[in-house]
Parts: sequence; C-alpha cells; structure tokens
Amino acid sequence: AQTAKAGAKAAGVVIDDAAVTPRYVVGLSPARELPIIGRIALGSLKNKLVFLLPAGLLLSYFAPFVITPLLMLGGVYLCYEGAEKLYEALAPHAAHENENERSQATDAVALENQKVSGAIRTDFILSAEIMALTLANVSTSDFYTQAAVLAAVGILITLAVYGVVGLIVKADDAGLLLAKSSAAPVRAFGRGLVVGMPVFLKILAAVGT
Repeated sequence: AQTAKAGAKAAGVVIDDAAVTPRYVVGLSPARELPIIGRIALGSLKNKLVFLLPAGLLLSYFAPFVITPLLMLGGVYLCYEGAEKLYEALAPHAAHENENERSQATDAVALENQKVSGAIRTDFILSAEIMALTLANVSTSDFYTQAAVLAAVGILITLAVYGVVGLIVKADDAGLLLAKSSAAPVRAFGRGLVVGMPVFLKILAAVGT
C-alpha cells in the first residue's frame, strides 16, 4: 500500500522522463534502439538502487531534517527545467551547451556510448527527486519498510517508464509493418501510427512541462 501511494506521488515527475528519453536514439540504427533503451534502464536502476537508495536511508536515519530541503531543491530544479522548456517553446533559441551536447564521436559505438551516458546522467536528477518523494512518504516507517518501499518504487517506476519508452520508440516501425497489410483498416492504422507518433511525443513533452 505504501509503495502504491509513494509511486503515485512520484508519477508526475516521470512523465517528462518518458518524453525526453526517445530523443537519445535519434540518428542511431533502428536495430540498436531497444538495446540502447535497455542500457539506459539498467543505468537508471543502478542510479536508484546502488547510489540513491543507500543515500536516502542514511539521510533518513542520521539527518531526516535534510529530506524536505532536498525536495525543495529538486522542485526548484524542475521549475527551472519547465521554465526553460516554456521559454524555448515561446521564443526558440539555441539550446544551452549542457543541454545540446554535440557528438564528436567518429564511430557508431562511441556515439551510442555517449548518448547512453548522457541519458543516465540526466536520469540521475529525476531519479533523485523520485526517491526523495518516496522517502518523504515513508519517513515515519521503520528502516526495513523504508528500504523495501524505496526499492519497489525504484524498480516499478523504472520498468514502467522505460517499457513505455520502448513502445514509443518502436511504434513507428510497427506502423510501417502494419501499413503493408492487405487489410485496409490495418493499413490505415499503421499509417496513423507513423504520422501520429511525432505529434504524440510533442503532446507528452508539453504535459511533462
């Protein structure tokens, strides 16, 4: 019950993550799209379970008064990110260098590694906010309950987010396949997927903002 409650509180933070992640596979081979999403998902799990979960438990045990300021700092960052996206939408301008890392890679493997590492770094901030929100919801529980809820929320949210991202990334490929069907309704649905996914991503990004 506590996992469900804490996960629902953190769900709003992950919408933006689901919208941003597909961009990391742009320009790469379609055959590598799902493996790349898988690598990012594993990195996200590592962020949550190896780094953030122990850090959160230590804070809860030794310095619980720090949790609220951390949530406030995370909220300030998310406000900044939302304001930046809104400003970009209303007055398009060149992205900041840290948000528009241009690849200097000379081969596909190096480019893939660069994109994966960039995605995992970005995920770390949102993962920290998710884990802090979760910890705040179970701050009065015992140590073992906190650990179990933090781990459960981290795993479930990661699977949900990157599962959805995988579906989004491969939706256009599925659409192209369906568009070759002999059945007219299936062909129409396939073409709709191909045309509609870019629009869907724009809507998702707006909802995230």
